[in-house]
Amino acid sequence: MSAPAMSASHAKIVPLDAIDPALIEQLLDRAFGEDRHARTAYRIRIGTDWLPGLSFAALDEEDYLAGTIQLWPVALTDPQQRAHPLLMVGPVAVVPERQGDGFGKALMLAALGAIDTQAALPQVLIGDEDYYGRFFGFTAAPTGGWRCPGAWDPARLLVRCENPAVLPREGMLGPWPGPSAREPLAD
Repeated sequence: MSAPAMSASHAKIVPLDAIDPALIEQLLDRAFGEDRHARTAYRIRIGTDWLPGLSFAALDEEDYLAGTIQLWPVALTDPQQRAHPLLMVGPVAVVPERQGDGFGKALMLAALGAIDTQAALPQVLIGDEDYYGRFFGFTAAPTGGWRCPGAWDPARLLVRCENPAVLPREGMLGPWPGPSAREPLAD
């Protein structure tokens, strides 16, 4: 017997850091396969940690883990080697038996709603423009000159930004160069 369908409004959303990391990894393996680490999205954010204040879990009506979303600090490095900060959305993962029940949409709404609109960084993801564009305002239009490590479909590289004109036309996506990766400041 299948579980009853639920709408996004019935998902219980909790901070992702409240969930056992082993359960998160099991869910990601179930949703994307154990070879998921070879995907381009993983290469883009290699060496970074997901952002606890913007990453969430969805629990079903029995408080079982049904889905997760993680946001990551990444950068688009332009041809002049300037790093432009972005937030990478995903993975948005839902256990296979609950896909289509509204958990993914609830997680997207929670994560995007947690972003401070006064200081919002552009958000990037790899996904279906028909879905992410219609519901969340993502588009592939500004990303035509962007590159990713590994193989990717340019039509699936999407960005969401209040003013896309501020985005570099060209660049390589990769992890945000944190303090340890930056050059020391001159005295």
